[in-house]
Amino acid sequence: MKTIMKARACIRKEYSILFLCLAVVVVILVLRNMEVLETPSQFQHEVNSTIMAPRVSTDPDVHRGFCTFQPLSPEDAVEERLLLDSIAWPETPLLPTPLILEQTSDPAHSTFTVNMSDFQGRPKKSGGDLLLARLHNQKLGAGVAGQVVDHLNGSYSAVFSLLWEGDAQVEVMLAHPSEAITVLKRLKNEEPDRISHKNLFHSGSISETTICNVCLRPTQQLLCNLTSVQASLGQPEVESSTVKVAPSGYYYQGVWQALGGTTVRQFNASAISQCLKGKVVHMHGDSTVRQFFEFLNAALPARGKLDMALDYANNILVKYHFHGPPICIVPVSTSKLRYIANEIDGLIGGTNTVVVFGIWAHFGTFPMQTYIRRLLNIRRAVVRLLDRAPGTVVIILLNESM
Repeated sequence: MKTIMKARACIRKEYSILFLCLAVVVVILVLRNMEVLETPSQFQHEVNSTIMAPRVSTDPDVHRGFCTFQPLSPEDAVEERLLLDSIAWPETPLLPTPLILEQTSDPAHSTFTVNMSDFQGRPKKSGGDLLLARLHNQKLGAGVAGQVVDHLNGSYSAVFSLLWEGDAQVEVMLAHPSEAITVLKRLKNEEPDRISHKNLFHSGSISETTICNVCLRPTQQLLCNLTSVQASLGQPEVESSTVKVAPSGYYYQGVWQALGGTTVRQFNASAISQCLKGKVVHMHGDSTVRQFFEFLNAALPARGKLDMALDYANNILVKYHFHGPPICIVPVSTSKLRYIANEIDGLIGGTNTVVVFGIWAHFGTFPMQTYIRRLLNIRRAVVRLLDRAPGTVVIILLNESM
């Protein structure tokens, strides 16, 4: 359930001064009462989409399900724990028995700054709701993501950078109430097999259909381990860093503007052809990467098949492959599924090679460790590629929050 709460920050231009004053007061109060921003410059250039404080360790959830994982090196184990702790959600209240819908978070009864209430209008006393906030102006084609701060008591603050003159509308979306997150966390760890994968195996005239999955429940039957050994090899020395979740820019007049002084180039079909001239582009990922492939295929004067486009005049080759399991799509041959790490290891690389990958959508039902370990394998392959061919361009497509 997604319900949108909207509040007009300004209706007429003559109210812009009042709006700015109120915004400044809100910012001052936030800065005085919470250490959400370290410096004024960070406030203007690094606005986190969501902040929860204090963090809650994910240790209790790690061993609750039946998923088993290969042991990690000490360095990777530390990094996995840091990543899990960095995305840990605040503790949500235990679900009452029976669970009554009217007592879950209801945005229609909640107000902005934001104070959450249930469907009966009673204030919530705990945090953990997933709220997404943005500031936008439809006429100006402007918008920027906001930072939501969970005070863990049913109230939330939303902080925005004021990046354009004129009206602005605040929009806060309740993506999931805390009660739903409690259920989703339990399902992710205890029932990752609620999405099943039927696989058809052939060997000469013999065929067999059976269930395959990342996590299989304990059984007396024989199990086949189809782990890709190649994708798990290698332990490169990579220095860990703290990951900051922050919008890298905003939209104004329908055009993306980067924060921090980065120049953003606008590409038309001619500019795209010139940029990719003489290059081979390898695209790996889910349907969001597929959309990028189709965009390039339409922009280039290319001739191609379902998963390949060739521009003879400009010597451009663009290839697309869906990532390896887990996947949740129509039946597909395993020959069409490629583990990204294996594919990257098979590249020679160089200044005329571009690698684009994005992977996230099909991992949502599995424990977070499954996703983290897939990314660690891909990162190892990228490091190996850049070691042997430093001129290779590697582009990572991130997931969408809404």
